Amino acid sequence: MVKRPLRSEVVTLAVSALLLLCYNYPFWTRLIAFVDPVSPKDWGFIGVAGLLVLAYYNLVLSLVASPYVFKPLAIGLLVLSSFVTYFMNQYGVMIDARMIQNVMETNRAESLDLLTFKMAGYFIVLGVIPSIAVWRLPVAWRPFWRELGVRVLSAIASFAVILAIAMLFYQEFASLFRNHREIRLLLIPSNALQATWGYVNDTYLTRPTVVAPLGTDAKKGPQWAQRKRRSLTVIVVGETARAENFGLNGYARNTTPQLAREPGVINLPNVWSCGTETAVSLPCMFSNLTREGYSDSKAKGQEGLLDVIQRAGFAVQWRDNQSGCKGVCDRVPTISTTDLAIPEFCDTECHDEIMLQGLREASNKAGKDMVVVLHMMGSHGPAYFQRYPARFETFKPVCKTSQLDRCDRQGIVNAYDNTILYTDYVLSRTIELLKKNADLDTAMIYLSDHGESLGEHGMYLHGAPYFVAPDQQKHIAAALWLSANFQNDFKVDGRCLKARSDRRYTHDYLFHSVLGLLDIQTSVYRPALDLFAPCRTG
Repeated sequence: MVKRPLRSEVVTLAVSALLLLCYNYPFWTRLIAFVDPVSPKDWGFIGVAGLLVLAYYNLVLSLVASPYVFKPLAIGLLVLSSFVTYFMNQYGVMIDARMIQNVMETNRAESLDLLTFKMAGYFIVLGVIPSIAVWRLPVAWRPFWRELGVRVLSAIASFAVILAIAMLFYQEFASLFRNHREIRLLLIPSNALQATWGYVNDTYLTRPTVVAPLGTDAKKGPQWAQRKRRSLTVIVVGETARAENFGLNGYARNTTPQLAREPGVINLPNVWSCGTETAVSLPCMFSNLTREGYSDSKAKGQEGLLDVIQRAGFAVQWRDNQSGCKGVCDRVPTISTTDLAIPEFCDTECHDEIMLQGLREASNKAGKDMVVVLHMMGSHGPAYFQRYPARFETFKPVCKTSQLDRCDRQGIVNAYDNTILYTDYVLSRTIELLKKNADLDTAMIYLSDHGESLGEHGMYLHGAPYFVAPDQQKHIAAALWLSANFQNDFKVDGRCLKARSDRRYTHDYLFHSVLGLLDIQTSVYRPALDLFAPCRTG
């Protein structure tokens, strides 16, 4: 233990160096990969980049250092950095405002999945021990005005280093940031602090939005007067189901055996998500904004698809086996199936088939045309092994921990594939239930909210910024099923849909396709984004 008091500028620089060298493994590995050094000049640039970050850290800490602020602040940064380092090292995620939103909107069960002994180890080694050292470190603070002067000089010196590096290596850094914009998301703890501020600003500091009505002219088309049967349409929102592991898409394993045996299923192998996390994809797909025009504030400031359907005279119900609907179902009846806790379908958590309970009864009670949304738990990681009943553990051996680094990649993929196998079962059961209701016009639309990384490029889970996210996080599973009655009464040609099934679609199509499928007339409907429009026969 240091017994001689250290000057504050020395301690500030030491904490800056500690953050840079011990908490930024993701930054260093990506920087080296981006530069791909083959010469001493390349390695020199990497060293200069490290010096730039060190000066940046020291500049910020110098501006806030004072006898009663510095140590608590430094300890807070070290503890925060220990957790951020764990998640970035463990899962290869990047930290932005969306990721903070995911954390804040995660439910208790999902949070428990992420608690591991390895996380505790990171917290102790990188959080507790350095914090104790900083707290016990003697610091020689000068009188106020002298200390302030030294702080200002230290900040100026750090800024001068940053400015000099920027001028001398402008071309190299311009190229680095132009080609790898994500580099800013790798610096710990500035990434977490900036992301948290962005989330707090968007969520709590902006003015409450007034929800604007959408599709106020929505009504059923004239052909509805000729229909004798009520309709029941089920929209199944999958969770984390990537197209690559979906058996119907040609995956080496048959992860969708029951859907494959159903001749009426129309697989959509080329569908792409609006976002790489539920907090974005869910409100985006149920809006009319498109991915390019989407923002949280816009989505929160207007009604969505379910509001328009309800306004047209349909009964609407949202059934949730997840962490909520992200505002999509705020104005429609909602059932949280985790509250039902039917022992047959629940152990540590409730499995997705619980959402089918009482579905026909709900339709009968409504007494009119109905749209039901099933929000699945699906393949949510990292505890894939908990997402399906034991009888669906077909692919073995299985990774049975949330600590994915303790498993080989095959064990992780096996567990994930079992979740797809169970999703196949739930979708098949949904179709069978709809088939039994021959007195109704029935249909099912299934599409996942986003995909998942299973170790490709060193990445796991999802939530990467869209512009750097691999296809595995954006290319999603999707399928349709329409009963013969539905196709006849709603004038939809199933053979035409199959012939066009391999075309590229996105979440942008859901809003307009559902309106078109259900013959809902409104000024906000866009036929160009209705995948059923080219196959309508009347």
